[in-house]
Amino acid sequence: MAEAPRKVVLVGVGALGSHVLLFGRNWPVRFTVIDFDRVEQKNVMAQFHSKMGVGRNKASAMQQALQGLYGLRIEAVPHRLVEDNVQTLLSGADLVLDCVDNAPTRDLIQQHVRAHDIPCLHGAIAADGSYARVMWDPQFTADDGSKGVATCEDGEHLPFIALVSGRMAMTAQTWLQTGRQRSCHLHPGGIVEI
Repeated sequence: MAEAPRKVVLVGVGALGSHVLLFGRNWPVRFTVIDFDRVEQKNVMAQFHSKMGVGRNKASAMQQALQGLYGLRIEAVPHRLVEDNVQTLLSGADLVLDCVDNAPTRDLIQQHVRAHDIPCLHGAIAADGSYARVMWDPQFTADDGSKGVATCEDGEHLPFIALVSGRMAMTAQTWLQTGRQRSCHLHPGGIVEI
C-alpha cells in the first residue's frame, strides 16, 4: 500500500508565502494554506496574487489560482491563526512553513510546533527588503519589532522576495527529500549559511 503524502501547512500567503507555495507546487505533499487577510490592489506588485483576486481572501485566492494554473489542489483556511484554533489547524502537520509578518503569530506557531515536536521552517523578510532569514526552529527567534509591517508592497524588492522565497522552498524541499535542515541569512548581495 502506498504511503499517504505528507501534510505541509503554510501560514501566511503574502509576499513570501505566496511565492513559496508557487515554488513548491510540484512537491508530493498535501498543502494546507492559512491566511485571514484579503488581497488588495497594492499586493499584486509583490505577491503571487492577481488582479482577479483583489477583494478575495488570500488563502482562497491562492487555492483558485493554483488549481486553475497547475491543477494543484490545496486546502484553504481563510482564518487568522489564533490560540483557539492553532491545535486544530496545525494538527497532523509533518512540516509547518511560517511565512507570517508579525511576532505574536510567530510566537504562537513556535509554541505549538515545539510542544508537538513538528518541524518548522521560519521565513522572514525586513520590510525594506534589506535582510531576510530562512531558519529552522529552534534557531529562529521572532523579531519583537515585527508588527505586521507590509513587506515591499510596491514590488521594488520583488527579485529579493523571489530569492528568499526560492531559498525557503529549496530548504523545505531538501528536508522533504533528505531530512537535512539548513538555515541561512540573506541580503540582496548574498547568502550566509548557518
